[in-house]
Amino acid sequence: MPNRRDFFKSVVGMTAGVFLGRAFTDAGARSRQATPARRREVFVGRKRVRVIDVHCHCVVPEVADVVKGTNLASNAGGGGGGRGGGGNNVLGPARLQLMDEQGLDIQALSINGYWWYAADRDLARRIVQVQNEGLAKWVGAHPDRFVAFASVALQHPDLAAEQLEDGVKRLGLRGASIGGHVNGEDLSSPRFDPFWAKAAELGVLVFMHPGGADNILKDGALRGRGDLGNIIGNPLETTYFLSRLIFDGTLDKFPGLKICAGHAGGYLPSYLGRSEAACVVRPNANCANKKRPSEYFKRELLIDTMIFSEEGLRHLVAEMGAGQILYGTDIPFNWPVGVDLVLKAPFLSEADKEAILGGNLSKLLRIPA
Repeated sequence: MPNRRDFFKSVVGMTAGVFLGRAFTDAGARSRQATPARRREVFVGRKRVRVIDVHCHCVVPEVADVVKGTNLASNAGGGGGGRGGGGNNVLGPARLQLMDEQGLDIQALSINGYWWYAADRDLARRIVQVQNEGLAKWVGAHPDRFVAFASVALQHPDLAAEQLEDGVKRLGLRGASIGGHVNGEDLSSPRFDPFWAKAAELGVLVFMHPGGADNILKDGALRGRGDLGNIIGNPLETTYFLSRLIFDGTLDKFPGLKICAGHAGGYLPSYLGRSEAACVVRPNANCANKKRPSEYFKRELLIDTMIFSEEGLRHLVAEMGAGQILYGTDIPFNWPVGVDLVLKAPFLSEADKEAILGGNLSKLLRIPA
């Protein structure tokens, strides 16, 4: 199965100029810059609405200098180091043009891959500082188009709490981006309580992005056709992450948490009935949660729209409500554009459409009207 190293290689390949399934080369990026696209404006009824993307990635190339000469240098392609650095994962005019084409008014940027979870305390501090300051600099240059989530070094939970607070209070970042585990360790472990406590105290959104479920599956389990490390591995890791936070009582311990799980929350929102039954009819489940799993999806847990089908979106709205769903694209990775999926959904009211496309996230990230 694609593990974290495979992910780094895929990002390196992309940052070298390949936009995954499309012929998105550096030449293509220059063409975009030379011929700006007309900015798509999105309307619900006759009302112009703002589209805000919770799920979009980038890199800060300057981090390559931080890890140069360390054992992380070869893995830092996901962060702009190593062999990478080009392509649409590096922020520039091509990113703005892609946003204009898709009708995205604002992106909430995050750096994924989480390769820095392997760093010692000092190196992790320096990596995260460069990443967060790089994000803040880009947002500062384009305050009407971007906000950002802080990177944190979760392998050192007290440091992660400090980094989150610094990112929010000093740099103006709007929350944190985290992986689904830390070197195989579940984030429901009490060891990570300092981070969760700080996120709850600050009242900021935590965006969780999976890395292929290498913490769950045996090596090679998802190799072969179908890109199953992404197609199955990512939602599987997300499902496990959310289930641990629920059943281990983390969400009850820190009731102020707001967590958005990428890729439509994995399989859990579509399989809640079986999870609901566990604590009722399975005596060996030993559940620590104080509420039914579905209740956390009404308050603490949110998901993005990356479900790609009308029926899938309808089911998620039925299970969670439109107020818990945020628009997401996974840019710069190649997925179907979902704006029209929301706009054309016959089961959504105009208020629901506006909320999903940007209203919900505007409130969570405190983005002024």
